[in-house]
Amino acid sequence: MGRPLLYDILERPASSCAIAICSAIWLLIQRRNVGYSDVGLSYESVVSQGQHWRIITSAFSHISFLHLVFNMSALWSLSVVESTKDYHLGTAYYLQYSIILVLLSGLMVLGMYHVFITRFKLEYYRRVTAVGYSCVVFGWMTILAVRQPSLKLNLFGLLSLPISFAPFESLIFTSIIVPQASFLGHLAGIIVGYLIGWGVVQGMTNYWAVTFTFWIAIGFLWSLSRTTSYEFPYLKIESVADLDMPSVGAAPSSSSTSWYKPQARCHSVHFPLYSVNDFLVLKS
Repeated sequence: MGRPLLYDILERPASSCAIAICSAIWLLIQRRNVGYSDVGLSYESVVSQGQHWRIITSAFSHISFLHLVFNMSALWSLSVVESTKDYHLGTAYYLQYSIILVLLSGLMVLGMYHVFITRFKLEYYRRVTAVGYSCVVFGWMTILAVRQPSLKLNLFGLLSLPISFAPFESLIFTSIIVPQASFLGHLAGIIVGYLIGWGVVQGMTNYWAVTFTFWIAIGFLWSLSRTTSYEFPYLKIESVADLDMPSVGAAPSSSSTSWYKPQARCHSVHFPLYSVNDFLVLKS
């Protein structure tokens, strides 16, 4: 008799929660008939239109059921990262660097799109849309390939791959069975995974993870409120004008020249916590 699944779920809480969240979002997407253009990451929507919230929504959204099954199956196999006693990483480490993978992979994809559009004049990449948790999945494959090269990765309970080759084998495999999957998104996850595995990106602690997550959440809500019709009862964004800003310049000459006093304009975000003066103003 095998080990009860409940024990594995309790031992791997972060992975279990991520699988539950992605699955719930997939069900919601199917029920509301949401498409790639509604939640996905594209250069046009994020860079040109300022919909920065898509960096987060795209990571947790799946349109294809097969894409969801592949990612969640691989994620469950990779959840051994949370087993502190075996791999000396643990749930805290897993959460800290999953946050990094989501954010840096999304930014790297946008950077790749920017190069293709501006350098090679490939306007096609302006509208290419990416979705899925693949950036995190491929990132953790790569981290384990660097840290634990002797491991095996099980996919669907049928396919077993040496973890050292799994990132690139899975990249090819996914491109075949899920043609709509973002090749650049997977590649970005692999690159960020190597940066973490080799120690180029390091130093994440619980304090910085919580702080980082807090500001990501504020930025997400601010961007969502500013670029969509969705309203939050506890969040208000308004334009601020006529701020008394000191002017810097030469003194007016005797010719009684009339000097233009610029008016600073920015946005303030009112949120029931505390107040930070700058572009984001959190006010009690």
